[in-house]
Amino acid sequence: VSLLNYVFLAAWAFALPYSQFRPLASSVCTVWTCVIIVCKMLYQLSTIDPKTFSSNCEKPLDNQTNIDNKTELQLSLLYSGPIDPSGWVGLKKSSPLLVYLRNNLLMLFILAFEVTIYRHQEYYRCRNKLTAPVTKTIFHDITRHHLDDGLINCAKYFINYFFYKFGMETCFLLSVNVVGQRMDFFAMVHVLWLFTILYKRRRKAIAEIWHRYCCFLACIITLQYFLCIGIPPAPCKDYPWRHYGAKFNSNIIKWLYFPDFIVRPNSSFLVYDFMLLLCASLQRQVFEDENKAAVRIMAGDNVEICMNLDAASFSQHNPVPDFLHCRSKTYNRYFVILLMKSVLFGLDNSAHCYPEADHPQT
Repeated sequence: VSLLNYVFLAAWAFALPYSQFRPLASSVCTVWTCVIIVCKMLYQLSTIDPKTFSSNCEKPLDNQTNIDNKTELQLSLLYSGPIDPSGWVGLKKSSPLLVYLRNNLLMLFILAFEVTIYRHQEYYRCRNKLTAPVTKTIFHDITRHHLDDGLINCAKYFINYFFYKFGMETCFLLSVNVVGQRMDFFAMVHVLWLFTILYKRRRKAIAEIWHRYCCFLACIITLQYFLCIGIPPAPCKDYPWRHYGAKFNSNIIKWLYFPDFIVRPNSSFLVYDFMLLLCASLQRQVFEDENKAAVRIMAGDNVEICMNLDAASFSQHNPVPDFLHCRSKTYNRYFVILLMKSVLFGLDNSAHCYPEADHPQT
């Protein structure tokens, strides 16, 4: 977590839900990666000595801070040792240099590889007078009609269109995962958004507000990364919630996800938020593809069937074979009953085969 990496996160946080910004984000990240590599190489020069501009902060008096525990005060970044301001920016002395630059070089290679692939595809299609495929899938000959035609075709269909069919449910599961992992103020905000989306119920109504949800996720992840960076520690200025008289302790600061020099925000939470943003951006693309006739022919539609239809008229409005109301053979029914009773009997037997351990006498 550093100031130099903030550009990457801010660029792609808004480029994921808004596809028109992705070429610009790739260009910005390519140039910025080169700038970071040059800065890190220049910082390794022997003429630059971090000790010359490092600062040592004096511990505050009892009437200048609300921290009563001296051990907790010693853990503060301000008073644990000399402060190198370049560390807040994202620079440090390191050897060997190639190991220090490997992540930036890898990112530069990936960005160059991406541009090469897209340019090659565009040139190949222009030379052979081809058009881009409507659906960016792996198996182009698999459509909705192949879903019920064997396990192999079913697997191919879901490789192509799993997120098209179950993307919204995946986003809900990831949202619950974010809440369970964080358990802080931003988790409560995610819960409010989840309730708002579920209150709409209808898929069409959810699609109308989904772009706002994606914008919220992009804004909140950039805000959280900014909070993880915090203010530079070199000036030896602590945060207002650590001043004397402030009614804050470490637990409240941690729950509010405030920047702090003692209890720093957990930056690993941003991984869960980013996965949610990625899936929400894909779901936004799904909502746009549902309005395209060519996509509906290939992948099928996601139109909700009216809940008031009875079993007799159900098949008239749904082209999918009815596996719910059809009657099975007698031997199939008995086999399912026998299997169910065997599982329940095995569960009951497992629950009673472990006797309680005898407690030692006192």
